[in-house]
Amino acid sequence: MSTRAQALAVLARRYPDDYRRIFQAVKSGQLIGEVTVSEWAEQWGRMRERTVRPGTLGADLSAVRKWICPAIGGKSLASLQRSDVRTVHEAAEASGLADSSVQRIHVVLMRMLSDASEEGLEVPERTLRTRKAGGAGVSTRQALSVEDARKVLAVAMARPDASRWVAALLQGMRPAEALGLRWSSLSLDKALMTVEWQLKPLPYRVARDRSSGFRTPRGFEAVHLESAYHLVRPKTCAGVRVVPLVPWLCAELAAWRAISPASPHGLVWSDNGRPWAQGRDRAEWEQIADEADAWVALPDGSRRRPLLYEARHTAATLLMSSGADDTTLTAIIGHSKIASTRAYLHSGEDRKLAALQNVGAQLGIAQ
Repeated sequence: MSTRAQALAVLARRYPDDYRRIFQAVKSGQLIGEVTVSEWAEQWGRMRERTVRPGTLGADLSAVRKWICPAIGGKSLASLQRSDVRTVHEAAEASGLADSSVQRIHVVLMRMLSDASEEGLEVPERTLRTRKAGGAGVSTRQALSVEDARKVLAVAMARPDASRWVAALLQGMRPAEALGLRWSSLSLDKALMTVEWQLKPLPYRVARDRSSGFRTPRGFEAVHLESAYHLVRPKTCAGVRVVPLVPWLCAELAAWRAISPASPHGLVWSDNGRPWAQGRDRAEWEQIADEADAWVALPDGSRRRPLLYEARHTAATLLMSSGADDTTLTAIIGHSKIASTRAYLHSGEDRKLAALQNVGAQLGIAQ
């Protein structure tokens, strides 16, 4: 059996349904080297479905569908040149995408081609070594100034759900973490919060077909709430963390629990008991930012309204300016590769609380 035939046989055993079209092509005399980018992309998407988180899969497939296949989908893998990779870059850049987004598309393309090569499909070695000129680019996300953060808090504190927005600016919670927070994860008498879930809508296996089940990799931990909404675990161990609550936030959460709509899922912040959609969450934040007349300055000298996720950037910036050391900062924010255990976090509660109180003082929150 030839090398090409052996490679196809391996693919067929692993993914018999996915590779039917490639086998048919071989039977008709087509060589394995003639498999096109679009053909491989379809199979690669099914492979990724088994191994990556739904959010990562969605971003990967979006890059493939919007940029990679329209630019080079008709070319065979074996004929790809570095110039074809640059064609994808140029198409994305011409649309006005940020450098960081173009870099993300490049990473997806290189991963897709590398996986094809590992599976025995022919891809030129020089093409696999193509790098994107100009690097990864700079994120446009910014932090609010202390003055603008205080203006946002002043507006938020007049709302019954003030604790939601303070959790963003003071605790640095990711939006999905805040929306996935349950009362059972709060210990108000001990002034501790355990961040352990994120609220995410998961994709159906067949679009808009609820009976088709959900598209998740093996071993993916998720708790189904309703419709597409699930509680899912953070990406890394560092995302699961215990964070102290300053006294003011404890009091606000206690007040909110007394008046908030009951949620059958035990969610702290909900939409009349149902999971709170991230789109609505962003809209509420934008309304607060508009009313507060808050802005963030961009590197090019322009300004815009702050994004909800930039509340997290603001919290990290304020923690650093308050003198929090790296270990304390990462334990609060939960965005490093350091795996935090409950015992380790407990040993540093005093330091974390002091750092959070310093941030509260900067924002003018009574302790």
